[in-house]
Amino acid sequence: MNRRQWLASSLAALATSNHSATAGIDHLPRSVTFKGSDRYAAIMARAVRENWASLPIGPRISRIGRAFLGIPYLGYTLEIHDRIECPSVNCSGLDCWTFFETVLGMARQLERPAPPTPDGLLREIQWTRYRAGRCTGNYLDRIHYLNEWFIDNEARGNVKDITRLLPGTQRLTGRESREMTVLWKTYRYLRNNPDLRPKMAAIEAEVSALPVWFIPKSKVAAIEPKLADGDIAGIVTRDQGGVCSHVGLITRDEKGRALFMHASRNFKKVTIENTISTYLNTYNSHAGLIIARPLPVKSEITSAAAYQRNLKTLTST
Repeated sequence: MNRRQWLASSLAALATSNHSATAGIDHLPRSVTFKGSDRYAAIMARAVRENWASLPIGPRISRIGRAFLGIPYLGYTLEIHDRIECPSVNCSGLDCWTFFETVLGMARQLERPAPPTPDGLLREIQWTRYRAGRCTGNYLDRIHYLNEWFIDNEARGNVKDITRLLPGTQRLTGRESREMTVLWKTYRYLRNNPDLRPKMAAIEAEVSALPVWFIPKSKVAAIEPKLADGDIAGIVTRDQGGVCSHVGLITRDEKGRALFMHASRNFKKVTIENTISTYLNTYNSHAGLIIARPLPVKSEITSAAAYQRNLKTLTST
């Protein structure tokens, strides 16, 4: 799959996609795709009671994220079946990706006119987790690398990658995204479907060619005042395999400090650590940061032509 074919497939997907469509969330039963419904209902009931919908999307994301503090860390929560891919939520156990994405989806739900429901959250997850917002039941529909997630979701008006707008940004070069095919034995779908591996390798080649700008960790402290509640913080790794090794959310405390909130494998739960710069400098393997700022639901783009134009721009700069 070359760049032109990749853009064409994404465009075709958006042409048949709609965040309100149910077909994409019905590939597997709800007993498989939605876990922790009681916790979800409790958080959303509180959100409605306290009118979190009145908050801008960033502070709303921060408020919902804090409601998940203490929830256990659970790895590989996206690997829910041997063959069939489907949008899923697990509010009883979260990894770093499902934490930020679930919180984002719940925050977006509160902007919709319909009351929040599990199906509504699954539709939000489909809209952000999959290329062009569409899941056909194919594992390769899912976006597996955060830097591609930033591009695809920016092209559809869900977020704005603000990394290049911040001082001290540098171009990341020579990075190969190949974790999925190198570590295929750890991924349930790739382990059970060998035919997916060469196709995943082709996608990884495209992801490796995407432009990436990041903020080196030595310069993050200086830009912390420019970070906002609810910003999505991708932790850039020094290692080959992918651009980011971790992801979480920025949340500001009463002193205005930009803290890092994430599902932590080390602490085995959702937690808030120190400032994002302190967190980065704690680990030698961390190289820096990429930042995406969530946008309100009214900014989403459903026009296939606009999506195509945006993708071309974002993948060529």
